[in-house]
Amino acid sequence: MEKLITELKLRGFSKQTLKAYLYYNRLFLKYIQKTPDDVLEDDIKKYIGHLLTDENYSASSVSLVKAALKFFYDEVLKKGVVNFKTPKIDKKLPIVLSKEEVRRLINSAGTEKSKLIIKMLYSSGLRLSECIGLKKGDLEFDEKIAWVRGGKGKKDRIVILSENLIKELKKYLGSRVSESEYVFSGPNGAISARNVQDIVKNASKRAGITKNVSPHTLRHCFATHLLEAGVDIRKIQELLGHSNLQTTQIYTRVSKEELKKVKSPLDEL
Repeated sequence: MEKLITELKLRGFSKQTLKAYLYYNRLFLKYIQKTPDDVLEDDIKKYIGHLLTDENYSASSVSLVKAALKFFYDEVLKKGVVNFKTPKIDKKLPIVLSKEEVRRLINSAGTEKSKLIIKMLYSSGLRLSECIGLKKGDLEFDEKIAWVRGGKGKKDRIVILSENLIKELKKYLGSRVSESEYVFSGPNGAISARNVQDIVKNASKRAGITKNVSPHTLRHCFATHLLEAGVDIRKIQELLGHSNLQTTQIYTRVSKEELKKVKSPLDEL
């Protein structure tokens, strides 16, 4: 496990990935009751089969476990034992709120800070980790932009800032007692991910929204609503920080505006 930790750190994997890979490798060894040197391909197949049939793991969860085991046994130990196929991950379309639902969500936030967090997630298309990691020094109000430092893939990128949000952020930061460098601070530095998740979830309940809403839903809304407003998809790709345009193109399947323009053949009879 020390070898695994060292290799993950050397490759620059995130703390979350490190934690997940370590967890699943330990779980596998506990199940198979062997040392890593004695592990065979059949052992890994048996474990993956167990997760699918006995533990009812989803295809996406199995994919993560397989990636964790492949990294350790093929990349670190050079055994070349994880070369089999697992079920394809269902390509579900992201959940997107209407503009009216976003308005209700914002208005249902409990505090000024909660409102600002929801507005920031929606207006800039930030990932949850990027929102909580945002620092006051990353904001360029005059340019109406913010910098995401070391986002997914360790990349820096520019995101847009809403003119309305800039006014509220200036007021909020100017009157705040906390001297934290983070835009949204908590007791120990940045606000926690769980706290932000709860803010969005509670606001969604109060707004009477029946869809499953999370902070990432607001990122989907940002992309879809920009696309519906006629913004070029490559610009949206840049703002989201997607390295592949195909990832961004899923929003063309979510957008309802163009579909709503199509006339039913019944109306033409």
